[in-house]
Amino acid sequence: MADEPAARTPWPVSKQELEQVKAFNKKLAWLPRFKMRNRFTPRLVQALLHISQIGGGRKLRKQGLSAETKVITAGEVSVPVRIIRPQGKAKGVVLDFHGGGWVIGNAQMNDKFNVPMVKECGVTVVSVDYRLALPAPIDALIADCLCAARWLLSNEDSEFADLPVFVVGESAGAHLAAATLLRLKESSALFERVTGALLYYGVYDLTGTPSVRNASPETLVLDGPGMVEALRMLTPELTDQQRVAPPLSPLHGSFTNFPPALMFVGELDPLIDDTLNLADKWRASAAVELQLLPSSPHGFIHFPTRLATNVLAHARRWINAQNEDFYRNNR
Repeated sequence: MADEPAARTPWPVSKQELEQVKAFNKKLAWLPRFKMRNRFTPRLVQALLHISQIGGGRKLRKQGLSAETKVITAGEVSVPVRIIRPQGKAKGVVLDFHGGGWVIGNAQMNDKFNVPMVKECGVTVVSVDYRLALPAPIDALIADCLCAARWLLSNEDSEFADLPVFVVGESAGAHLAAATLLRLKESSALFERVTGALLYYGVYDLTGTPSVRNASPETLVLDGPGMVEALRMLTPELTDQQRVAPPLSPLHGSFTNFPPALMFVGELDPLIDDTLNLADKWRASAAVELQLLPSSPHGFIHFPTRLATNVLAHARRWINAQNEDFYRNNR
């Protein structure tokens, strides 16, 4: 089983849906690519993000929900988290790591994904407001995420006790999710509580997989030619030999006894090899559902397409199915 590639399921898409994706790609081609090495751009995007989130609490209340922000501590690390609970008793808990290239984003930015998950899956979502990179070293981001995971999993008297736990991450958040799981495995009792992982087009090798190293200037969303340099900026004091070591590069870690996973990646994403190779390694110990999205670039779940809507709905169905298996097996 370890030598077989993970099953790569082509995402079913209608002609109209595919045409919609391709039409949106043409719009993306006119937009500037995200460049981490340009320090001004992340700051501008972060400022615009905060402005766009004004009134977020009111939007949640219209959905019959509210968010609690609290600072939690594990060991010597403290990190803010944003908690959104379902109206009834929670059936599970999702530990969410937002994307943003490690340099932008916050926990609130995932409300548009997390609210439907709370309502349709009946889970509580704990989204981690980890420190951002370039002011902070990448190790600090992993430490923040590990702090949140240990806090969520270790308190037997908390609201999360006995609930199935899912780790969810997108892009840089998927990297942090995988890195956190590798670190969490050092505490076997906590690690065993993780029921599943949902990962969208993550970065799993900070030295660059072949698809990253060969990324062209025509790459959508991401700056293809600058990607390897951007990854090195995260750890300027390290050599490539040090960068490739897990958990910094989760792809090279051990996935023994890992939980089931659902992974998504677009066919046009320069990070495609990261997901394909991670799925192959992960599958050695657990079921991995790997979905390839036709004509889709990095970040596709954020785009206003029917394909993105269907992908997110499928992810929620997967969490519901994993929840059912959990309760069936723990009666």
